[in-house]
Amino acid sequence: MRAAGDERRVCFDFEVDFSNGGGIQGQGFRLDIDGDDIGEDELADFIVRDLRLLMVGAVRILDKRIVAEPHKRRAGAPAAAGGDAARGDLFDLSHVVRDGEGAYPGLPAPRIADHLGHAASAGRYAPGVSFQIGRIEMVANSGTAIDAPFHRYPGQPDVSVLPLSAIADVAAVVVRLHGMRGRAIDRHALGAVDVAGRAVLLDTGWSAHWGTPAYAQGGPFLAGDAAAFLRDRGARLVGIDALNIDDTDDLRRPAHSILLAAGIPIVENLASLAALPAEGLRFSAVPMRAQGMGSFPVRAWARLG
Repeated sequence: MRAAGDERRVCFDFEVDFSNGGGIQGQGFRLDIDGDDIGEDELADFIVRDLRLLMVGAVRILDKRIVAEPHKRRAGAPAAAGGDAARGDLFDLSHVVRDGEGAYPGLPAPRIADHLGHAASAGRYAPGVSFQIGRIEMVANSGTAIDAPFHRYPGQPDVSVLPLSAIADVAAVVVRLHGMRGRAIDRHALGAVDVAGRAVLLDTGWSAHWGTPAYAQGGPFLAGDAAAFLRDRGARLVGIDALNIDDTDDLRRPAHSILLAAGIPIVENLASLAALPAEGLRFSAVPMRAQGMGSFPVRAWARLG
């Protein structure tokens, strides 16, 4: 199988005439292909099949061109890069949290230091024996982090009582959104995806900006209608590879409000989603059982199978 960077897609316009009158058109339609090219007859068959069209009289494929672009419906094994060297079926989806590096504007950056270092502990134990005990001070949504209903709603469950069935080894689907126009992910971007009972991971490509000022400015977000769509279709968890699942300029925070009211955890600041297949994986994002916390950092990962 090709690596993601070597994949091809076909971009084309189409016109469909119906035998009982009328027709439909599409511009800039894109489709994953396995080789370096695809015939117009095969494209026409795909349009009819994928859109479930009946009484088709004619299909015309126009302005066809092949582009180098990662597949959106990739369901096989991902490229080896990004996997665990010892376990090729495990993929780390978390950013590293470092001393002094913050992501969210206006919040203090994590402070990581020794409470007791190896040098300072020398002499407390047998010769040659030393230990390090670390200390960390940070706000609870530092790095890759999960939100529980208490993050938005007083008196609702916090991270300490999130059920493992909702955050560990959950069947997952990755929604490819690289190159989308605008910042808002609306319900139409999700309409073709079976989300029922699954963790829905929104792969926007924004994590490439992690560690730069651009990461906190103008990132993608989930629109309110899309959050309602995921709730109504039975999503188990929703994650995004961006700073916030909401538009930070919208003080109503509709995505948080809708999802957390329904008991659907949210994971923000995911990493490396492009390394995953679109389906055939299971997702975990498990925090410490810290009582009284609405959010908490996680080590998020995916497992194939």
